[in-house]
Amino acid sequence: MSPNLQKADRKSKPFIPDLQILFLQNAGMEKHQRLQIARKRHFRTAKEAALSLGVPYGTYSGHEKGTRGIKENELAIYARRLHVPKAWLAFGEGELDDFTVTVMGKIGAGSSIMPEVEQVPADGLYEIRTPFTVPRGAIAFEVDGDSMWPRYDPGDVIVCWRQGSNMEEVIGWEAAVRTADGQRYLKRILEGAEPGTFDLESHNAPPIRGVLIEWVAQVHAVIRADMWKKATPKEQKAIGRRLAVVGLANTGG
Repeated sequence: MSPNLQKADRKSKPFIPDLQILFLQNAGMEKHQRLQIARKRHFRTAKEAALSLGVPYGTYSGHEKGTRGIKENELAIYARRLHVPKAWLAFGEGELDDFTVTVMGKIGAGSSIMPEVEQVPADGLYEIRTPFTVPRGAIAFEVDGDSMWPRYDPGDVIVCWRQGSNMEEVIGWEAAVRTADGQRYLKRILEGAEPGTFDLESHNAPPIRGVLIEWVAQVHAVIRADMWKKATPKEQKAIGRRLAVVGLANTGG
């Protein structure tokens, strides 16, 4: 068995943050404690976060421990990169999460999905109500196809981050990808034979070898087909206002 496959076997489940973290209330928390909560939704350790954020580990670790003050520009960077409202991170004001998310299109767990054929509007296909809170800055895709069964069924919705992930973070994991030729897939990502290429593996279909990837986002949560429903018009308007603020450029659409 190849080292890549061995690594993939060890990482058989996508990283889904502890739901306790998602539901923690911010009452009485200090700024550094809120930073830790925001970080744990994206990174397992402070060291991983510091590397991805481009901040010296000693600096970031001090911010999380509360032993080092956080400057205004640093706070803005953390809020943007960790997908949390700045007011919440700084003062605990406002809400951290929503019970709605925008489905940006379908994603292939069998045949590929071509966005230009699918005719997805710039602001997504539709919004759905979720059975648990979803961090702001998240987007979703509806699974199409059965090559990832029994992990994912057609009609399931996967939730990931609008900004995407670094390739190093998703090797060996299941992720949403957009290839260089514009196709979208839900696959397990492995390193390809040639530098800069990747193999996309399924649970019950032949792998796709030597792919160039333009955008990738790790799967952070799965909403089963029978657990979601479309948002009401009022909820859709609220989502639209938030999307107008954060923008939807480079979202894998």
